[in-house]
Amino acid sequence: MTTIDTLIDAETIAKRVEEMGKQISQDYAGQEVVIVPVLKGSFMFAADLVRHISIPCRMDFLGLRSYEGETSTGVVQITSDLTRAIEGEHVIVVEDIVDTGLTMEYLFENLATRKPKSVKLASLLHKPARTTVDIEIDYLGFTIEDVFVIGYGLDYDQLYRNLPYLGVVRSED
Repeated sequence: MTTIDTLIDAETIAKRVEEMGKQISQDYAGQEVVIVPVLKGSFMFAADLVRHISIPCRMDFLGLRSYEGETSTGVVQITSDLTRAIEGEHVIVVEDIVDTGLTMEYLFENLATRKPKSVKLASLLHKPARTTVDIEIDYLGFTIEDVFVIGYGLDYDQLYRNLPYLGVVRSED
């Protein structure tokens, strides 16, 4: 049997995401930004985040895959690319979780070849215990322990994304 323990409740997430949106708006006051959510895990976070960004922004999406189940494959695949050029634009990548840093390192190197004016990272979660490559997270929601997290867009084999909170799956024997 499996149970799900709440790690971070919906109200706590909502408050932090609002604070992050306001900070982005303040940091980019008078400018436009391109918000680039990394699919699929960050869709819920990104939707809530942009509702709190008060400056002009457009959105484009990027699909990446590096996990199967609970295990990182070590190989990053672009499953869906941007639909418009980002040259000369301020880009904010929106990610659900940064753990090893390898996916973001790959993505930032890829985006740099497209000549944006700047690229910053907004991540809902950071799992420093798994870090192998240091990645600067400009806007961070929460730092968590080394647990496998589901909910609020994060999945386990494509399930549990719809939970309004972040949870940890516990197996009961």
